[in-house]
Parts: sequence; C-alpha cells; structure tokens
Amino acid sequence: MLNHSLINLLFDGHMHTRYCHHATGTMEEYVLSAIKKGFDHIVFLEHMEGTGVNYFETTWLTDKDFDDYFEEGEKLKEKYSNRLNIGLGVEVGYNAAQRQELQDRLLRRSWDQIGISYHFMPVLGQSFDLNLVSRKAKNILAIAETGCGSILSDYFDTLIEAARVLPGTVLCHMDAALRFQPGLQLMPSHWQQIEELLDTVKEQDMALEINTSGFAIRGTPFPAPAIIQMAISRKIPLVAGSDAHKPEDVGRYFHKIPELLDHLSTIR
Repeated sequence: MLNHSLINLLFDGHMHTRYCHHATGTMEEYVLSAIKKGFDHIVFLEHMEGTGVNYFETTWLTDKDFDDYFEEGEKLKEKYSNRLNIGLGVEVGYNAAQRQELQDRLLRRSWDQIGISYHFMPVLGQSFDLNLVSRKAKNILAIAETGCGSILSDYFDTLIEAARVLPGTVLCHMDAALRFQPGLQLMPSHWQQIEELLDTVKEQDMALEINTSGFAIRGTPFPAPAIIQMAISRKIPLVAGSDAHKPEDVGRYFHKIPELLDHLSTIR
C-alpha cells in the first residue's frame, strides 16, 4: 500500500455495511478485507438521517440498528485489537428541518468520527424527497424537473450550515451531489459557495474526505482535484475514504491518490 505525506493511505475512513439496508456484508467481513489489504485503521461510517425524510426506501440506520451496530463493533474492536484499529462513526445526512433532532441523536453516543453529508432534499411539488446521490431514473428525472442549478445552490448552502451547527469531524464526498446527472456543470456562483464551504471546514477544524468512489463514476475522486487543491492551500487535513458498500471495496482506488496529489503539488 502506497502512502503520501498529505494523507494516510493505511486508513480507510468511510465504509458501510448491511446495516444501512443498501450495502452488503457484515462488519467482520469488512474488517477481514481491511486486514488482508494491509490497513492498520478503518472507520465504519454508517448512515443517519432525520426522521422527517420522505423517501420510497430506507437507506439509513434506525436507532435500533445503531444499537446493534455499536454492540457488534465493540466486539470486533476487542477481537481484532492487535491487528486493526477499528472506529465506529456516523455519516449524518443534514437537513435543516431536523437540525435539533440530529444534534440530539449525535450527542447520545460516542462516535469515533462524524461525517457530514446531505442526501435528501425536500422539494415542493415532488412526491418524495430527492436523493441527490442516486442513480435511479426516478430521482434523475425529478432532479431534472426541479433544476440542477438551483438544487446545487441549495446543496452547498445546506452543507455550509451543517458544518457550522453539527459536531462534524470530516466533510464527506463534497461535490458528489447529482453525480449521475448528465452534462452537469458547476456555475461561478457554485464555486463561490465551495470557497465559503472550505473556509467553514477550516474554521471548524474539520477534515476533507477524498472519496475514491468517484474514480469509478467519473475518473476522479469526490471532490474534484481543483477542490482538493483549494483545500490543500488552506491546510485542511485530508482523509481517504472508499465509501465501500461491499467488503472487497475497502481501500478501492487508494493507489491513485499519491499520483493525484503529486500532480496537484506541481501546479500550485
């Protein structure tokens, strides 16, 4: 496993399991995959959403699921303590309407890492909340009807608010919203929001995730190299995350990160 001075590539800080209802594999299968691939530290980052989400399937954990997740995770921490550092974290999908609820739920547990993201956007006139990272045709059509530009403006504003009001430690897949929308382009106003978001991440002492799932979708990670470069210039810490949804995806594409970072260092 390669490493780099700007990021620890023996650490995968973002993986999901069958607890989230849209990934496969047990927690132990992810642990064994990480050990086999030579990692020394992983963090499970399971999904938390507010109770007000209106969606046609469940892609997050209930409080009971989190109870089971912690029970199983603590056993694995003990079992593999001499082979792997295992963290139990959460990827919280922010929505301003559930702000207090999410804050309260986060405070009830001790998390090793709190990732901030934004997945489900309520839109007037739509029968369900838009899943901003879905490849399902139903979502893609509804997003197109609503308008990509306005959705992205709302998306970045919401992440800025989330970074300010939640006790987050890392911002997840920053520019992944609408990733399956054809021909998507960021407008100058969106880049201004990205600047503000990165400044907020810096102010809140958070890290920025380099989410390598993007390599499979668009050939670069989430966020895009230009945004990573902006983060480096602000001296924002970087964390690698595979966003694995099956055990074999632990650490996927991490080998591409050193070359990317070296390239960025030559054009700064």
